[in-house]
Amino acid sequence: MMKKSIILLIALIVSATSILAQIPERPQPERLVNDFAHVLSDGEKQNMESALAQFARKTSTQIVVVTVPDLEGYDRADYAQRLGENWGVGQKGNDNGLVVVVKPKTGNSRGEVFIATGYGLEGVLPDAILNTTIVNEEMIPRFKQNDYYGGLAAGLNVIMDITRGEYTAANYQEKVNAGGSAGIPFVIIFFVLLITLFGKSRRGRFYSPGRSLPFWLAMGMLSGSQRSSGSFGNFSSGSGSFGGGGFGGFGGGSFGGGGAGGSW
Repeated sequence: MMKKSIILLIALIVSATSILAQIPERPQPERLVNDFAHVLSDGEKQNMESALAQFARKTSTQIVVVTVPDLEGYDRADYAQRLGENWGVGQKGNDNGLVVVVKPKTGNSRGEVFIATGYGLEGVLPDAILNTTIVNEEMIPRFKQNDYYGGLAAGLNVIMDITRGEYTAANYQEKVNAGGSAGIPFVIIFFVLLITLFGKSRRGRFYSPGRSLPFWLAMGMLSGSQRSSGSFGNFSSGSGSFGGGGFGGFGGGSFGGGGAGGSW
């Protein structure tokens, strides 16, 4: 009886170990962009890695992107949170890590995405904002077009801006609901308006197109450029300006079940 119990215990341990082994092990050297599904070009990976490394150095918040060909039977949320916990994404004590897991759509298998947030980011990035706007508005429409880099960059830019405090999640939601952009630089618009009004008072008309832009035109161009699929702000420049310093390695952050995702 004792022998059978020992054999059963060993079998359970082996079974549990094999399941956990299906979550990718922490990369060596440690990287923020891990394209196991091979949906990104070398240039795209380098550019995104550089941008996220610079963001981590400036804010201490670590954002990890992982693409996988299969979720190995895991629920997408469980997979992302286990990965973040096992890798220790974020700083210990601050728990300011975030993991984006993407499983591309292949054949009859649906595409899946999940953004898992560490304890320290759950208040800054509420699940509802991640789900209804960032995932559904920024990422999935591009993923449906097989533009995985574009979908990741669009979503990550919003996440980075909110985390930096450039605007709140609520501000972003309001702008999306209004059909605008959360990233419109209001200070620039304000000064364009002042210049336009000043020019009108001096000359009795707007400046010519070669000298300045009417306020409504500038506003339209600015808001349009923010949601254009051709430019993604933090990811639009080349990687050379970021240097090769890396992000310093994972710090032992924890995940408590926060986050949101979707499928297509």
